[in-house]
Amino acid sequence: MSETVTKTLQAMLATPTAGKEQRLQRLLDTYRTALHDAFDNGADTMSAVNDVVTPYDLPYQAKDALKSYVPKLRSTYNAEELDGDHPIRLVNRAATFDYSEEREHGFVWQVPQPGRGTNFWIPLLINPEQESLWFDLLSEDAKAGELRLQRHRTSWELHVTVEYPVEEPTDPDNPTYIGFDVGESALITGCALKRDVPRKPLLVSGSQARHLRKEMFTTLRRLQLRDAAEWRVDERFGHYQNALTDIVEKASRESVEYAQQFKNPVIVLEDLSYIREQLDYGKFMNRRLHAWAFARIQGRIEDKATEAGIRVEYVNAAYTSQTCHACGRLGRRSQQAEFVCSHEDCHISEFQADINAAANIAGRANPWGESVRWEPERDDSLQDGSARDSATVHRETSEKSSQMTLAAYSD
Repeated sequence: MSETVTKTLQAMLATPTAGKEQRLQRLLDTYRTALHDAFDNGADTMSAVNDVVTPYDLPYQAKDALKSYVPKLRSTYNAEELDGDHPIRLVNRAATFDYSEEREHGFVWQVPQPGRGTNFWIPLLINPEQESLWFDLLSEDAKAGELRLQRHRTSWELHVTVEYPVEEPTDPDNPTYIGFDVGESALITGCALKRDVPRKPLLVSGSQARHLRKEMFTTLRRLQLRDAAEWRVDERFGHYQNALTDIVEKASRESVEYAQQFKNPVIVLEDLSYIREQLDYGKFMNRRLHAWAFARIQGRIEDKATEAGIRVEYVNAAYTSQTCHACGRLGRRSQQAEFVCSHEDCHISEFQADINAAANIAGRANPWGESVRWEPERDDSLQDGSARDSATVHRETSEKSSQMTLAAYSD
């Protein structure tokens, strides 16, 4: 069996001639005018949009995209107004490409134009890492979706959504479960379990993303207080979003590459749907925590894992950061990066907190496991993992020396 993976291909248009540049700009200007006209007229059905955009001198691929896109602006995106920087959207019938190794730029795209016999070809500067998918488009092993053409100052950028089949990951024999914890101080922490013992953990720092988010928040607020032009606010927002997207892509790729070094890997992620609804740490902390694209990071890990043939499982997220991965009982986080198990009969006394959480996530892939280890008179119903769910029983601090300190994984 196989399943479908979606990816966006990116290419820059080679510098066009003066004539082609004028035709590209005219296409962009006309498209944006038609878009705003349809939106301002309140067109909320494909038929209503068609009535507005039909007179415009646009190729049918752009008009069909507008008929699908404009009704969603209010119903799906809740848009109250439009900015002036929208890309040209084209349906997949605009995905006409060609390749020849005899050309300086092997791949070319046929730019759709209104009228008959008016289309023109333009060379593409593709991302070399995506070359195989461009060939799959030509051979129809991959299916094109929507195209977007955007101008960035003096250059043009083309995005093509593609769908292609991959073999559905199977259940491996003797799997190695690898848990991934997504957080703020550490963007991603990965930990493989071998015979229930953490092995070769991965820590991806979240400092760069945290700095970018803070800078984005203060910069945009400053621009808004100064009544800066809308295009300036949008430009800075796009800059930060692109930078954060790059971080997410690199971190998710590194996570899957980490999993691939183990035999028969199975990636285990937290099911955060319940926790996200229950987080309540006050306005400031909620803004910081919810600003993390938890689902986005997990989604990119899953996409890349599926492409690599690695199975992904989701497990209950309750108590992963408060439970000792070795004995399964509650401990505490005395510091952000330190987990302390206070039970004297456990060989763990101190442990890197994020690695401990990742190990717990990996351990819950056992289909016979429970969300919380059973203890007498203990409520094991689903909790949200916040501090207010901590057990109220008294716990003595172990006086024995630490056997697994923070320095254990310092390198």
